[in-house]
Amino acid sequence: MIAYVLYSGGLDSVIAIKLLQEQNIEIIAVHFTSPFFKNEKFCRETAKEQGFKLIIKKLGKPYLKMIQNPKYGYGSAINPCLDCHMHMLNEIKKIAKGGIIVTGEVMGQRPFSQKSRDLQLIEKEAKLKNKILRPLSAKLLPETIYEKKGIVNREKLLGISGRGRRIQLEFAKKYKLKHLTPAGGCLLADQEFAKKLTDLFKHKKIISDLDLNLLRFGRHFRISENKIIVGRNEKENLKLTELKDQGDFIFEVEGIGPTTLLRGKKTKDAIKLAAELTLSYSNEKDVVVNYGKKLEKEITVKKIKREELESYKI
Repeated sequence: MIAYVLYSGGLDSVIAIKLLQEQNIEIIAVHFTSPFFKNEKFCRETAKEQGFKLIIKKLGKPYLKMIQNPKYGYGSAINPCLDCHMHMLNEIKKIAKGGIIVTGEVMGQRPFSQKSRDLQLIEKEAKLKNKILRPLSAKLLPETIYEKKGIVNREKLLGISGRGRRIQLEFAKKYKLKHLTPAGGCLLADQEFAKKLTDLFKHKKIISDLDLNLLRFGRHFRISENKIIVGRNEKENLKLTELKDQGDFIFEVEGIGPTTLLRGKKTKDAIKLAAELTLSYSNEKDVVVNYGKKLEKEITVKKIKREELESYKI
């Protein structure tokens, strides 16, 4: 039987894979991507190195709708961890078609989604009672059907609980496992990113991949239905220019300063504010700001005061 592993690229999921590989179980890892988390390159490299198959699957519009209205609410930011996990399990269930469904969850590691009752709730909602194998905490949990049938040897699995990672790190060292750090996780758990995404949900009914990708770059400002994004460094300036949509305006000073992107109806007030913000984050004084689809227009503005600037900031 094939084991389909929910694979993030993190240490816990790669240990889950290793534990089952040691029992000569064929592995197909499933890595989901979205604008909020994407470690495709690393996962491909690790799969090749560790000798397991990999499926990359993009989460689409149903996933975005779930984030906007999660049944079980959010964590510390706009992270619907329980609903998110259920959504992924429902997706992996379509792929597995009777195979072993595996996650790298550790009981008690995450207070919002990995308490014992949360793990039971996830199984119930995904209609996978006793059908989710969690190799890192298996000895602390009820037997799955795979263990009862002898497909998986329970004695060769682990019984880890809590937020400590000593056992996992020792395991990684022993088997020389490459993995992503916990800090490289989901943007939905980031407070600043959550503000930007909440603002986007409020002001746009139809949200594109471009809208979501732009949340990762620059300082964000709002004036009515217009979004203004000011690059923070040369790398972001180049990225904003690259991501500019056909109808967007860009703004630049002639000297040293940011690239600014204006999206929306482009009213006179919005154009003026975008130019003022561009100037305010530059090293220039009161000068002409170039703007338009191809920087073909000019506008003369002054820098705005810090308190006014903050009033438009998302």
